[in-house]
Amino acid sequence: MSAESTEHVLSEEIADQDESVNQDASPTKASAASRLEEEGDVAADYLEELLDIADIDGDIDIEVRNGRTYISIVAEDEAEGLEGLVGEDGEVLEALQELTRLAVLSATENRSRLVLDINGYRQERTGHLQKIAEDAAASVKETGKPVALEPMSAYERKIVHDAVADLGLVSESEGEGSGRHIVVSAD
Repeated sequence: MSAESTEHVLSEEIADQDESVNQDASPTKASAASRLEEEGDVAADYLEELLDIADIDGDIDIEVRNGRTYISIVAEDEAEGLEGLVGEDGEVLEALQELTRLAVLSATENRSRLVLDINGYRQERTGHLQKIAEDAAASVKETGKPVALEPMSAYERKIVHDAVADLGLVSESEGEGSGRHIVVSAD
């Protein structure tokens, strides 16, 4: 066999291996994406039923990004019923998100990390949390002393941790249960 034909055979073998690797990777990505889409569909059905029972109008949007399902309930006009589903400081929204995750777990037997938003509350809250992180970082840089923040949910703490890291400082969660909070420091 000539060097040229040996090279051709090796190229074909490598191409075949690449195809099998890609075929092996594709179903995993496809199954993860389809699992997240199924998760979104189950969550949307659950929430739609809840809205119907409560006689509240709202449109449900499903988006899959960054390996997570995001569900948004929005109303074209100011729907007081939707505001009631957010509650004071988002407490009702957090509870509803957990109930929705349980509905998904029950239907799919997979734990869900879905994020529920109602009327843009989480987006607005994210801006507020980033401002809190910036203010805490400025105080730490000015005084050199750690700053303890108000207690917040795990989702909100994640947003603050990311914002503090982007500002070049360190943050740690401390406390237990509903008193769990973040302490921002220089090191």
